[in-house]
Amino acid sequence: MTTMNLRKTVTLVDEIHTEGGQAVSPVARTAVVAAVIDNPWAGQGFVADLAPGIDAIAPQLGALLAPLVVKALGSPVEAYGKGAVVGLDGEVEHGSALIHTLKFGDHFREAASATTLLPAVEKRAAAGTVFDIPLKHITDATVRSHHQSVEVRIPDAPRADEIVIALAAAAQGRPQARLAPLKSEQ
Repeated sequence: MTTMNLRKTVTLVDEIHTEGGQAVSPVARTAVVAAVIDNPWAGQGFVADLAPGIDAIAPQLGALLAPLVVKALGSPVEAYGKGAVVGLDGEVEHGSALIHTLKFGDHFREAASATTLLPAVEKRAAAGTVFDIPLKHITDATVRSHHQSVEVRIPDAPRADEIVIALAAAAQGRPQARLAPLKSEQ
């Protein structure tokens, strides 16, 4: 049986107090929680059937990260997203396998009272790479004010045989958002 080997979690919280020279009220808050785990498929060559690893690890990751990111945000979630960065000895598909399943994402949807699909980023990269997690509104992906991204970097991860899995949440849309609603152009 495949098990999840967790090396560490990282929590990032960003608060924007001023944007465009104007005070932001309430303060715009975004949180990210990332887990750095051993890649369960690293060193095995091409693995055709990823399902056993998905079944074993994705639910554990979702159950671990969803409550942590909601707690770190400290406010109701209005926008959310997810990401996976696979170390150089893995495949992008390894990260995708863990985050593109309801066994992972439903934990966050439930914790955030959300109904939309989680936007995602996935890539293969060396430790310390920067990745941007896209965020969308939790119940309506067409709400323009909530289209944003949060930048993440973990200096020592992923190692070549690791995967970084992250969830991001925002308590609001972009600071000082003022684009017209999508419906105004239809």
